[in-house]
Formats: sequence, C-alpha cells, structure tokens
Amino acid sequence: MVTGAGSAQDEGRGMLSAKAIVELQDELTRRWHEAGEAEPEVADPWRKAIARQHRANYDLWHIEDEARTPDATAATIADVKRRIDRTNQLRNDLAEELDRELLAWLEARGLPKADAPLNSESPGLMIDRLSILALKIYHTREEVERQNAPASHAELNRGRLAILEEQRRDLASCLDSLWEDTLGRSRRFKLYQQLKMYNDPQLNPAIYGGNRG
Repeated sequence: MVTGAGSAQDEGRGMLSAKAIVELQDELTRRWHEAGEAEPEVADPWRKAIARQHRANYDLWHIEDEARTPDATAATIADVKRRIDRTNQLRNDLAEELDRELLAWLEARGLPKADAPLNSESPGLMIDRLSILALKIYHTREEVERQNAPASHAELNRGRLAILEEQRRDLASCLDSLWEDTLGRSRRFKLYQQLKMYNDPQLNPAIYGGNRG
C-alpha cells in the first residue's frame, strides 16, 4: 500500500534528520575521547546503528595513527595493517546496513518511487562521510586549542576548522534534501555494495596463492 506523500514526509522527518545525526556523532566522539567508552549507550535502534558505524570510523582513525608513530616497528605496522583492513570492512558493512534499514522503512510505505531520478550517493555513504568529518573537526579543534603549539599553528587550524565545518553543513543539507525528495517521490537512492575484495580469501590472490595470469 502506498502511503500518501504528506504523511510519509511527516513520519519520515522523524526517521532521518541530518542535524540529529551530526549531534549524535559529535556527542559520541567527545564521550569516547574523554571517557574511553567502548560501546555506544544508545537505546533507539536507528541511532544505535549510526553509533556503531561511527565507532568503526573512530576505531579506524586511531588504529591508523598507531602505524604513524616514529618508533613503530615493522611487526607493529603489519599488525596495524591487518586491523585496518578488518575495521574498514566493518565500517563499510555498517554503512550498507544503514541503507538497508532506510530502504526497508521506505518499502513498507511504498517508497522510493521506482521511476524517480536516481541519486548517485546513498544516505549510508553520506552518513559515513559525516562521521569522518566529525572526527576531523574534533581533532582539528584539538590542534587549535593545543597549548604548546605556536600561534601560527593555531591560526592555520582555525582556517582548516572553518572549511571542515562548512563542508559538513553542506553535506548535512544534501542528506536532508535527498531524504526529503525521496519521501516526496521526486528522487530515489539504492544500496551500493562496496564488494571489497582484499579480505576475501576466495578473491585476493595474495591470500589464496594464485596469480593474475
């Protein structure tokens, strides 16, 4: 049964809000850095899914930093590389799961409109990008406020922070616009699976021992 456009839009605005997503990602970023909490304490299933995806990006960010320390050994770098691969796979899987949840919600309401123009990027991928921007903003703000840095360092990072915040506002607006248009039946999106090959022993010749010839 197709739900009327007006009622779907009203209900849908409570389902996805870029402002709420950004606020949640910022809150969790601060909480995880300051309190070291490992698991998101979020009750709502949709918000919990966003939190889990953001946590994968948070973990990936800090795992990558381990390989960049000047005294990192070859063994450390090799271990970090494997952890990066696993965490990046999880990050992508969780972004796809966000799209699956949204598409299931829409399908129950006769959406999206099958012949509406297709958007090239899905909400899950946009939420993933917002997650990365939340981390960049948090760490850039740290550099602005770092006490032992020269004044030029703080000034440089204030400029970077302004750019990042503008980029996030733009992306959040695009996410809201895509969702609103999908609810209004004038645009649609679909699930784009990343189909990563590097972790699959059946697809990566470095793992299964074959060769490209």
